[in-house]
Amino acid sequence: MKKYILISSLLINLSLLTAQTIESGSRSTIGYISSDGTIENSSHSTVGYIKNDGTIENKSRSTIGYIKSDGTIENQSRSTVGYIKEDGTVENSSRSTIGYIKDDGTVESSSHSTIGYAKGIKKEWAAVVYFFFKFD
Repeated sequence: MKKYILISSLLINLSLLTAQTIESGSRSTIGYISSDGTIENSSHSTVGYIKNDGTIENKSRSTIGYIKSDGTIENQSRSTVGYIKEDGTVENSSRSTIGYIKDDGTVESSSHSTIGYAKGIKKEWAAVVYFFFKFD
C-alpha cells in the first residue's frame, strides 16, 4: 500500500511539472515553459526561470526582471518596461499596444499578425518571453 501511494504521488508531481511548448508563427518549437516556471530552449537547455513571486531570472539565476501582480513588467532596476492587461493586450512602457496574447495561446503583433503560439502558458509568462526579455 505504501509503495502504491509513493508511486501515485510521484506520478502526480511529474504531471504537474509538464512543459508547454513555445512555438514560432510557423509552428516550429522555439522552447518550453514548465509549470514551475523553468524556461528551456528548443534543445531543452534551461535558459531562464519565472519564480512564483514574479521574479524573472536568467539561466545563471541572476534577476533580470519582475512580473507584478497588476501585470506590470519591470526590468532588473525595477523600471517599467511594459504591461500585460487581463484581456491579453501587451503594452510597452508608454502604454502603446505592442501585441496580444489570446485565450487560446495565439500570440499576435500589434497589427494582429500571428507571431507565435503559447497554449497552456500564463499570459504574463508568454508576454515576458515574446515581448520583453530574450532568453538564450
